[in-house]
Amino acid sequence: MEKIHNLKHPKETFYYSLARMLERASYYGFRALVVLYMVGETLRMERTEALSIYGWFTASLVFSQIVGALFGDLLIGNKKSIIIGGIIQAIGAFSLCIPFSTGLYLGLFLVVLGSGFFTPNIISNFGKTYLNKTKLLDSGFTIFYFAINLGSFLGILLIGYLGETYGYNIGFVISGILMLISIIPVFLSVEKRLDKIEKNEFPISKRVLNILIAFIVVGLFWGFYELSSIRTFDLQLQLSEISTLDIPNHLWQYLNSIFILPISIIAIILWTYFYSNQFFKLMLGFIIGAISFGILFLIPEVPTEQHSITYLISLLFLAISEIHTAPIIHSILTKYSNPKYLAILISLAFLPTRLISMIFGLFNDKLYDNPMLGLKIGIVGMTIIGIGLIGYIIINTLVGIRLVTVCDT
Repeated sequence: MEKIHNLKHPKETFYYSLARMLERASYYGFRALVVLYMVGETLRMERTEALSIYGWFTASLVFSQIVGALFGDLLIGNKKSIIIGGIIQAIGAFSLCIPFSTGLYLGLFLVVLGSGFFTPNIISNFGKTYLNKTKLLDSGFTIFYFAINLGSFLGILLIGYLGETYGYNIGFVISGILMLISIIPVFLSVEKRLDKIEKNEFPISKRVLNILIAFIVVGLFWGFYELSSIRTFDLQLQLSEISTLDIPNHLWQYLNSIFILPISIIAIILWTYFYSNQFFKLMLGFIIGAISFGILFLIPEVPTEQHSITYLISLLFLAISEIHTAPIIHSILTKYSNPKYLAILISLAFLPTRLISMIFGLFNDKLYDNPMLGLKIGIVGMTIIGIGLIGYIIINTLVGIRLVTVCDT
């Protein structure tokens, strides 16, 4: 590790993180209610139809982000795209208060469109604020990731509770209001001018290779994560019923998010003062992820109350793994990309993750019958990728030493 001297996070870190936190609270609170609303007394949809619509809604987000990124990078600018996206998303949440299927479809369409404009452009603008202090990129994006998790956690609890208690319209209205508030910090922020950004000194071949590796390995991480989630969810249901730990039943499904928050704070502090290679962090993420799945594999198919602690330890390791992986993808893309097209690149980064998840999803029927199989695949896959990253780091180190030797001679 290398000590970082005389570098501080810009004030835009706070503005963009606050905006993202409020937007995620709005979005995830909205998501917590929308299926319940569809099958409720107002629309009376069949559950299968509601879940099908919900699936199309979440899948459409990947493509709307590409559209929003193209507008942001090539047509109207990133900041305007964020603001327009926030307003559209808020109108979408308000539209669901219209008690007809027209209001539902209009609302879902506008939320998808607004999120597509908001998400890649705010990530892009956030990353650009660090391009003259790239050693803080990992710490900065971990602050951003902390804000995302805190926002989604609070949104589900607050909007979900109010919507179910006082009516879905109340939940949708609060979601829309939070969305409108989220664009206020964006107004206060100052966009980084591209002519003030230091030129990327990495050769194009290295930049392309690093970006491709990041695309693939992070997509695989979430694919393995999804494979293991079948077993994780099964254990969560069983242990919540038999555990004597003082954990309320409704909090069991949020345990991973609860672990993420303090681990994020530790990582933020550590990576603000000490720098280590981004691919080294990815390698640690995969190795620790394999350990997490291995601990989960030790729990028998029918757990006892004593296995609650083992389950929690596994979630702790999984949260550490996630923090070493999820924020780092955007850090790598920001560091090695052309900042003029950063939002487009960020929007494309969602495609490998979605594609790999879809491929793995084809085997869900077999995995539901044998959830341990998903864990085995996850352990092997995480280990192989981790070892591969070790090899990539060693090769890069040897090449760097060789270049230095040639220059000295």
